[in-house]
Amino acid sequence: MSDYTPKPEHKFTFGLWTVGNVGRDPFGHPVRDPKSPAELVHLLAEVGAYGVNFHDNDLIPIDATPAEAEAIKREFRKALETTGLKVPMATTNLFSDPIFKDGAFTSNDPRVRAYALQKTMRAIDLGVEFGAQVYVFWGGREGTESDATKDPVTAIQRIREALNFLCEYVRDQKYDLKFALEAKPNEPRGDIYFATTGHMLAFIETLDHPEMVGVNPEVAHEHMAGLNFLHGVAQAWEAGKLFHIDLNDQYAGRYDQDFRFGSRDIKAAFFLVKFLEDVGYAGSRHFDAHAYRTEDYEGVKDFARGCMRTYLILKEKAAQWNADPEIRALLAEINADDGSLAPYLGPYTPQKAAALRDLPIDRQAIGRRGLLYERLDQLTIEILLGIR
Repeated sequence: MSDYTPKPEHKFTFGLWTVGNVGRDPFGHPVRDPKSPAELVHLLAEVGAYGVNFHDNDLIPIDATPAEAEAIKREFRKALETTGLKVPMATTNLFSDPIFKDGAFTSNDPRVRAYALQKTMRAIDLGVEFGAQVYVFWGGREGTESDATKDPVTAIQRIREALNFLCEYVRDQKYDLKFALEAKPNEPRGDIYFATTGHMLAFIETLDHPEMVGVNPEVAHEHMAGLNFLHGVAQAWEAGKLFHIDLNDQYAGRYDQDFRFGSRDIKAAFFLVKFLEDVGYAGSRHFDAHAYRTEDYEGVKDFARGCMRTYLILKEKAAQWNADPEIRALLAEINADDGSLAPYLGPYTPQKAAALRDLPIDRQAIGRRGLLYERLDQLTIEILLGIR
């Protein structure tokens, strides 16, 4: 059996809000006592994680005094130094406090928009203080229940204005920091602006400094919309915008479940891991997921270990898939190209277009040809089931 022990080079990270989740839901009270940020750092070190990420208020309560904030930071820093855990990413909570009930950057109230910018600048300072180099923006309340309440064009313009402002702030402070935008279709709002990774990628190109801004796609958020997560990740990678990624699992069309990675759709998780490993993605593998409400903190550790173990098992399966002789032969046949069409394809020229217009192509013969995809998919299933 292979060794599935997580190592620092795997860059597995968890948020304070993930392993620190106390099991509260809309229908039930907490089932686990809260732990301090420092205690959660030690928990993550025990299970073998590489790093820990946080919202500003995961670390420092929103109403903490300056003295209380300094004491929390000292304890947190000591835990990081003792364990060796890193802080690769940070973010701002712009959704929990009642002031954000109608959004932060998109609020109709300019006082709310000003407070959101103020809070984010301070949170950026906090993240950088602990070494974060990626800063995630999730617009949890940036949306509506009724489109009578907010003009969508104005909302888009307000988000653009805020991100341009914050990019300039980072540049002015000379921080080594990039932004990653996280899409979600709904919940906690009826509809959230920029519902998918594709929406975010289009929006980024309208910013003043698009080179500073990428995306943080999340498995559950794309699956909630019934989309193929791998395709969104591939588009982000091809655009050079995959700055961070959130791994978990989800039943399509449900509320945001944040299940343990690979626990729902193992084939989708396999092809995601295969893609990340094949292209050489070098960023964090961040698990934005929660243990079941049935668990105590030993169960939380089981959850965290399970996320990392499943990723490493699927990484091994991906290497096996790539090396399998029958799969390699099928792929060679499926992708066969004798080069005879090269003069007709690729960049346009008038000569190429003229030649292509007159090229005889036997569409009926091509249409009758089987493509071997059933066999290829079955071999994939057999690898995942462990019989190859």
